[in-house]
Amino acid sequence: MEFKDYYQTLGVPRDASQDEIKRAYRRLARKYHPDVSKEPDAEQRFKALGEAYEVLKDPEKRKAYDRFGSDWKAGQDFRPPPNWEQDFDFAGGDYTQTGDFSDFFETLFGGGHRRRRGGGFAMKGEDQVVRISVDLEDAFNGASRSITLKSTELDASGQPVVRPRTLNVRIPAGIKAGQRIRLAGQGSPGIGGAPAGDLYLEVAFRPHPYFRVDGRDVYLDLPVTPWEAALGATVTVPTLGGKVDLRIPPNSQTGRKLRLKGRGLPGQPSGDQFIELRMVTPQADSPAAKALYERMADELPMNPRSNLGV
Repeated sequence: MEFKDYYQTLGVPRDASQDEIKRAYRRLARKYHPDVSKEPDAEQRFKALGEAYEVLKDPEKRKAYDRFGSDWKAGQDFRPPPNWEQDFDFAGGDYTQTGDFSDFFETLFGGGHRRRRGGGFAMKGEDQVVRISVDLEDAFNGASRSITLKSTELDASGQPVVRPRTLNVRIPAGIKAGQRIRLAGQGSPGIGGAPAGDLYLEVAFRPHPYFRVDGRDVYLDLPVTPWEAALGATVTVPTLGGKVDLRIPPNSQTGRKLRLKGRGLPGQPSGDQFIELRMVTPQADSPAAKALYERMADELPMNPRSNLGV
């Protein structure tokens, strides 16, 4: 009995992950499905793909196949050793029927495996993931937006065509970067009457002119004058929920962080907004300004580099 290289059939390496095997099978099954393919050997290729996938998608069957497959070479006769199947439990499997299996498959795994009975071949559509960029304000408040996507579909003749489609999307308040919005049934269409897959929108935030985000926490660099930092002050600062008053403690320095509790992205719990002070000094661009700086140097002597040992 001639050895069949299931990995070669699916076009994947022997160390391929289960997800890689699944993707390869779905891609090739669509290509060679007898209902859409114009290849002369489409039906045979399709059956071979189904047989290979039945083995490699199942960890136990793949383990058994790999156990003996490392010593097989194309064209060799294969006979499993007596009672080898006792090392693996193949009972209770539920497999998609893709036509009669080859003698190689029957010898390798026995004729007692279950197959799903019914009409023609059916396969659920693939799930799709699309990255979308949203404004930070929309993530804070929640919003409804229309997005236009381009998707590849099969036309009536089985040829792939690219079609745009517009979807109305609800962006929930408090969604974080990297989270996904699920749109049920909006993924790739199924085959043979099977349902379509789901579409997942992975959220990314557009760059904001002054806010930064980490999880649900929001960060803002706040410019302050030397006298606001030295004497203390109450200043108005922006937040995603609107302007608020912030008290700057006396004798603050550049880099000091202040927190506005609960002013980040909403959630359970809500994030905070962190304010980092950035000192901004006036320009010495006039005789009066220079005189003032000279007076400060005389009356407020200091060495800001003393901690450096200089």
